[in-house]
Amino acid sequence: MDVREFDFDLPAGLIAQEPAADRGAARLLHLHRDGGRLTDSVVTALPGVLRAGDLIVVNNTRVFPARLIGRRVPSGGAVECLLIRRLEASEGGSVARHDARWEALMHPGQRLRPGAGVVFEGHRAAGPQADAQVRSVHGEVLERRFNGRRVIRLWTDDEEAVDDAVDAIGHVPLPPYIKRDDRFEDRERYQTIFARARGSVAAPTAGLHFDAELTAALAARGIEIAEITLHVGYGTFQPVRVERVEDHQLEAEHYSVGEPAAAAVNLALDEGRRVIAVGTTTTRTLEAVARGHDGRITAGAGATGLFIYPGFEFRVTSGLLTNFHLPRSSLLMLVAAFAGRERVMAAYQAAIARRYRFYSYGDAMLIV
Repeated sequence: MDVREFDFDLPAGLIAQEPAADRGAARLLHLHRDGGRLTDSVVTALPGVLRAGDLIVVNNTRVFPARLIGRRVPSGGAVECLLIRRLEASEGGSVARHDARWEALMHPGQRLRPGAGVVFEGHRAAGPQADAQVRSVHGEVLERRFNGRRVIRLWTDDEEAVDDAVDAIGHVPLPPYIKRDDRFEDRERYQTIFARARGSVAAPTAGLHFDAELTAALAARGIEIAEITLHVGYGTFQPVRVERVEDHQLEAEHYSVGEPAAAAVNLALDEGRRVIAVGTTTTRTLEAVARGHDGRITAGAGATGLFIYPGFEFRVTSGLLTNFHLPRSSLLMLVAAFAGRERVMAAYQAAIARRYRFYSYGDAMLIV
């Protein structure tokens, strides 16, 4: 299948630069799977659109402020670093809390050769919790890798955990199509209300539309919510650089499924109730686990690089709530696999004509 079959033109003005005023205020385009009909709605209408007995599954990963801004040592030149993946001890990583090794994207990459020293400094994130103490994270480039990546060692001088120091001075890694600097309020708004397990460099954006009022209304309707974890990595958003869809490969991302979620999903499947996945990350996790366990969900942790594109057989997911995705992206291909390429591309054209807001801070699409 040609990657160009997933291309479309999007006016720049439809790329959301700010979130909706309230989480549930986003618009909702409902694509009916039984005939392809499109209905305009709002996210707050979900309890009336879904059925009593439906099971909603969300991703409870938490985004950490993975973007670090600092300077070279000793020259003082500006440096920017996006932490992508922490290396485990088996890969040469450290088990010390104050000393960690990461795979990262760094700028200016050409000048940051192995041995280059950097330092990232700042106050605890500006806002109500701000304080006067300056925190520092030191770094040394250890290795060059493919696609401009580096392995960097990070450490603190005062025995503070690297994760804590990064959380204090790091910046929210807003996607590059959001053309503004991150702000203090993005630390909360670019985070779902389910966020518990720290580890993502991007939000599972379909979950951004949920708030306490919506979850209460869903519960009152008899709709259950289960939580799983998939830590969203940079690979989820990497461009599809091949010409044939089938040649693309996703980087593996780590997931965890607890006993309550596994039991809830399996019971819903046994009883013939619908399983509604919130987001592509939730979908990939459910389907990856099911592929390895004869269509069942089992508790446990692992990593998956499952790439879902048209022709894929879904074994768990019977409904999908998702945002609108980039042209030629693996995320769009997953949505097309679930609802059919022609229907999805037609729905995207309708969304553009109806001025829906696209991407991370944009509106939502329900396919059920």
